[in-house]
Amino acid sequence: MKKITTLGICLALIVASVTSCENELPTHFKFSAYQFSDLDVNGGSWQPILLSSATDVAIDAPDAVNSTEYLAELAELKSAAENISGSQADAVEYWTNNPVIRWNEIALELAAKYNLIPPPNPDGTYTLPTAANPQGPPPFPFAHPPYTSRMLAYLSVAQFDGLITAWHYKYEYNRPATYVTDPTIPYAYSKNTLPSYPSDGAVIAVVSRDILKAMFPLEHDYLNAKAEEHLNSLKWSGSSTTSDIEAGTTIATAVKTAAIARAQSDKMGAAQTPRPLSDQIKQEAIDRFGWSWDNQEVPVRPVGLTPRFGQVTMWNVPNVEDVRLTTPPAPGSAEFEKDAKELRDIAKNLTNEQRKIANWWSDGLGTYTPPGHWNRRTKEYIIKYEMNPLRAARTFAYLNMAVMDAGVACWDSKYYYHYPRPIQTINGFKTILGTPNFPSYPSGHSTFSGAAAEVLAYIFPLEANNVRAWAREAAESRIYGGIHYRFDSELGIEQGQDVASYAITRAQADGADD
Repeated sequence: MKKITTLGICLALIVASVTSCENELPTHFKFSAYQFSDLDVNGGSWQPILLSSATDVAIDAPDAVNSTEYLAELAELKSAAENISGSQADAVEYWTNNPVIRWNEIALELAAKYNLIPPPNPDGTYTLPTAANPQGPPPFPFAHPPYTSRMLAYLSVAQFDGLITAWHYKYEYNRPATYVTDPTIPYAYSKNTLPSYPSDGAVIAVVSRDILKAMFPLEHDYLNAKAEEHLNSLKWSGSSTTSDIEAGTTIATAVKTAAIARAQSDKMGAAQTPRPLSDQIKQEAIDRFGWSWDNQEVPVRPVGLTPRFGQVTMWNVPNVEDVRLTTPPAPGSAEFEKDAKELRDIAKNLTNEQRKIANWWSDGLGTYTPPGHWNRRTKEYIIKYEMNPLRAARTFAYLNMAVMDAGVACWDSKYYYHYPRPIQTINGFKTILGTPNFPSYPSGHSTFSGAAAEVLAYIFPLEANNVRAWAREAAESRIYGGIHYRFDSELGIEQGQDVASYAITRAQADGADD
C-alpha cells in the first residue's frame, strides 16, 4: 500500500469538507525521540485487560550478559548500528523510542482509507462489505465510526497488555540496556535504565501488525512491511538484540491471540443486519413511540448503519441498558419545536465561525472519524507529557475502550428510539454536511467526545478544561451543521460521560496510580 497523503484523499473524496481535509486528515506527526518523564518500574504489576496477569505469558530467562551467546548478539547489534544506511537512519528516526504513537497513526491512516460508504449498484441496490470477501466490491471494511472505535480499542488494549507483560519480565530478569552492557554500541535515542529484555519495541511491532491485519485484511503486505522495518530499526538504533526481539515477539503473539479470540465472539459480526431484521427494529420503535427514522438518500439505502452495534460486547459497562438514555421529546412537542426552531434560525444565520466549527469536526467520509480525531489529540498530550510506551499504551487503551463503549451505548439508544433526523421532521430543511445513515438520537459525535474528554481529563488533569471544551464544541458542531437537534447533542455528551465513568473506575484500580 502506498502511503496515504492528505492531498490525495481530499482530491479523491469531494464529499469530504475542504476544511476537514486541510486540518484533520492523518499525517505523520513530527516529533523526535524524547527522554521519558518516568519509567514506571512497577508497570509489570499493573492489571491488564485481556490477560488475568502478566504471568499468563511465560518467556525463558535470557542468557547471562557475559555468556558467549549474548556477547555474539551484542557484536551483531553493534555492527548493525554502526553501519546503517541513510534510509535505515530515516527509519530509526521515524519509529522513535515510543512507537506506540506511530502504530496509532498507521491505524488512523487505514481508517481514513477505508472510511468510504458503499455506493449503489447500477440497478439501485446496495452490496455491503463483507469479511468473507474483503476484495469486494465493495472492499471490506467500511471503516465507519463504530468500526473504527472497535479497531482502535483492540489495538490499544493489546498494546497495553503486551507492554505490561514486557515490563514484568524486564524487571524480573533485569538484563541491562544494550548500551549499558557494551558502552561502545551506538544508541540512537535518549538513554535510560530500562532493561532490554524483552524488547518492548518488538511487542508493539508484532501485536500492532497482527491486530491491524485482522481489522484490515487487504493490508497484509503493507503491515508486514511496516512491522519488518520497525523490527529492523530496533537493531539499527542499537536498542534490541535478537533474543530481546524474539522474547518480545513471544509476548505479542500470545496477547494477539487473546485479543482476536475476544473479537471473534463480541457480536460485531452481527452488527450490520439484513433487511428483514432492520425492518423489525424499525417497527418495534414505531410500536413503542409512534415515530421512526427513514433514510433520506436517493436511492434509499434499505438498511441503516450497523443497527445491532448496540449489542456488541462492551469493555467496561456491564449492561448497555445501564447507560441507555431516556426517551427524547416527541416530534411536534413544545420541547421538540424549540430545538427545531433553533436549527432553522442557525441555518438562516450561519456565521463563518459556526461553519468553520461544523467543518472542523465533521469527520466524515475519507477521515479517521470522531474516534480517530480524539486519538490524534491524545497523541499530542502523550508527547507533551513525555510518556513512556507503557504509559502511552495505557492512555490509548482507556481512551479507546471508553470511546468504543460510548459508541455501543449510542447505537443502542439510536436504534431503540429510532428517532428521525432534522431533514425528515423539518419541512424544507437542509444541512451543510449531508446526513448520516442512522437515526438521530443521540449524537454520535457528542457521545464519543463526552467519553473521550472525561478519560483524558482523568489522565491529564491539567488539560481537563481544554478537553471538555473540545467535547462541547464537537457537540455544538453537529447543531451548526444541521445534523442534530440540541437534545441529541447535550444528552449525547452526558451519555459519553456516564460511559467514561466506568472506564475511569477501572483505571483507578489497575495499579498505575499507586
